[in-house]
Amino acid sequence: MPEAPPDDEPALQVEDLDVTYGRAVSALRSVSLTVPHGTVVALLGANGAGKTTLLRAVSGTLRLHRGAVTAGRIHYGTTELDGRDPVAAVRAGVVQVPEGRRVFAGLTVDENLRSGGLGLGRRRPDQVARARERVFTLFPRLAERTRQAAGLLSGGEQQMLAIGRALMAAPRLLLLDEPSLGLAPQMVHRIAEVVREINAQGTAVLLVEQNAGMALSLADTAHVLEVGEVRLSGPADELARTDAVKRLYLGETSGEGAETAQRAGTTEGQGAA
Repeated sequence: MPEAPPDDEPALQVEDLDVTYGRAVSALRSVSLTVPHGTVVALLGANGAGKTTLLRAVSGTLRLHRGAVTAGRIHYGTTELDGRDPVAAVRAGVVQVPEGRRVFAGLTVDENLRSGGLGLGRRRPDQVARARERVFTLFPRLAERTRQAAGLLSGGEQQMLAIGRALMAAPRLLLLDEPSLGLAPQMVHRIAEVVREINAQGTAVLLVEQNAGMALSLADTAHVLEVGEVRLSGPADELARTDAVKRLYLGETSGEGAETAQRAGTTEGQGAA
C-alpha cells in the first residue's frame, strides 16, 4: 500500500495552480484547495469550468491531453506532484477514475482489475488478495463476472469496474470524475453508497459530479469552479443553502431547503451539470 501522508499534512494541497492547454487556452487560474485526511471534497461547476482539468493535474495525466501546469504547486502530503507523471501519482497513493469509465473493453473483469495495480511494481500476493477482496466486498457483481469481457457489462457494472480497478492500487486519495454520469437512478444511489463506504474505510475522495445534490450530500467541503477559478468554497451543507448554489446547481427557485435537494440527488438520479 502507498505510504500515507504525515498526520500533520493534508491528503492533498493545491496552491495557486495555473493550467494551460497549448499556448493560448487558460484552463485554471490561481486555484487553491485542500483535501484533509479522511474527507470527501466536491467540485461543482458547469461544463468547461475546469473540474476535470484539476483532477488531471493532480493525477499526472495532463500531458496526455496536451495540458501543462504553468504555475502553482500540488502536494500529496510531503510529495510534490507536477501534473506530468501518472505513475508517480499512483505510487504516491493518488488514483483517478476518469469520466466515461474507460475500462478495457476487450479484457476480462479480472484482467481489468489486475491492471489497476501495475504502476506499483511488484507487490506481495497477500497485498493483491486484500485489494481484490475489498473490491469484491464493495461490488459483489464483479466477483460473479470475473471472466466476462468488460465491454459486455452494463454501464453501471462498468462504473463499478472502473472504481474497483482504481482501488486495486490501494489509493489514499481517490479522484472521481462524474461517477454517476449516464446511470439509472438505482445505480446512482448505489454509487453514492460506495463512495461513502470507501471514505469510511479511510480513503480521502476528491469528487467531480454533475449531480450536485448527490455530491453535496456526500461531501464535507465543496468548491464551485467558474471559468477556471474558484468562486465559492466552504462546508458542503452551508454551500447547499446558498441562493447561488440552490439556483444554479440544485434546481431550486425558492427556499426549499438543502435537505430536500440532497435527498433528491441520491435517490432520483441526475442533477445539474
